[in-house]
Amino acid sequence: MLKQKLFDDVASRIAELLANSPAKDMEKNLRAMLTSSFARLDLVTREEFEIQAALLARCQERLASLEARLDALAAGQRGEEN
Repeated sequence: MLKQKLFDDVASRIAELLANSPAKDMEKNLRAMLTSSFARLDLVTREEFEIQAALLARCQERLASLEARLDALAAGQRGEEN
């Protein structure tokens, strides 16, 4: 979705520049080139990025919690051994 909006914005600006010039074919070629380039970039939307960032933060919190529990269990076992 973001890719399409970005592409449309760039394409419309280029179209405005080329509207009064004999380079209309160049616009078509440039549009095809930009579409191909953006497709290869494998971009994500801001929303997708924020979702993944939130998931990562939750995973990091959960990992920290589990590490603390593991440390507490290990400390308890060490206390039983002594």
